[in-house]
Amino acid sequence: MDPIEALDEISFWLERSQAPSFKVQAFRKAADAVRRLPPEELPALIRTGRITSIKGIGNRSAEVITQALEDRVPDYLADLRERGTEALASGGDTLRAALRGDLHSHSNWSDGGSPIESMVAAARTLGREYLALTDHSPNLTIANGLSVERLEEQLGVVEGINASQDGFRLLKGIEVDILEDGTLDQTPHMLGRLDVVVASVHSKLRADKKTMTARMLGGISDPHTNVLGHCTGRLVQGSRGTRPESEFDAAKVFKECAEWGVAVEINSRPERQDPPDNLIKLALDSGCLFSIDSDAHAPGQLDFLQYGAERAEVLGVPKERIVTTWPLEQLTEWLSLKK
Repeated sequence: MDPIEALDEISFWLERSQAPSFKVQAFRKAADAVRRLPPEELPALIRTGRITSIKGIGNRSAEVITQALEDRVPDYLADLRERGTEALASGGDTLRAALRGDLHSHSNWSDGGSPIESMVAAARTLGREYLALTDHSPNLTIANGLSVERLEEQLGVVEGINASQDGFRLLKGIEVDILEDGTLDQTPHMLGRLDVVVASVHSKLRADKKTMTARMLGGISDPHTNVLGHCTGRLVQGSRGTRPESEFDAAKVFKECAEWGVAVEINSRPERQDPPDNLIKLALDSGCLFSIDSDAHAPGQLDFLQYGAERAEVLGVPKERIVTTWPLEQLTEWLSLKK
């Protein structure tokens, strides 16, 4: 077995199970270290017992590399694969099987941890037909948001990746900040070149209800917006702690989403679970479409869609109202209505 593939797959399973980031990064760094070595050097380092002298390779990753070079599945990987056969969520099987893609993901171009190519490979492994690459916009400097120039460069990379794909499409996208005045944090020209625009609020989350409502309505009414991302901004668990929901007139916001053809995101990240159940029900009653998205920042997190599918199924969201269950042709037709 190829050692790099073994290390990358281990990272995938660890990300999927929400293992501590230091553990995931240990295997990512080991894979990068092996990539930098001349192919003929690796067996010699193992034979002489000097493999752990390479920066980024520890005892566990050295064991994985050694066993992979023996042309067998490393023990650690075999154990992770066995544990990975268990579903992440306890329900939502019908919707999970119906999901075809994901409209919210991040790469190492902004605050994700992996190259675009790794995200695509993981999406294909999971059986996705499409994935939207939605790195952050310039205002979110803490997340290395993309300037016009960097986004332009990324679009070329996406086109190159799609040229080599068969039966899979990487959609050009962005998670764009809804700024305080309700405008979107990228030029209209660049937004018009994208397939998918996820509009989200990331700052001043404790603003008063009237201010936040006006801000969100501004983002929703922008003709480029396709999806309203994690609408309350809440955090319910995880290493970042908890954060309460933003206050806004949800009835008015969802009414506008329905009228403007903007899908309400069901964000599948375990720490977000956003929107909460009562707001999903309100959006459903308001006639909204939905997009079940992973908001993945690493390849293994793409499987978080299971959590969103479970919640949507329990709350009775019909499959036909979930755009990420639609075939690519139907999805792109809907997306093009906003162009």
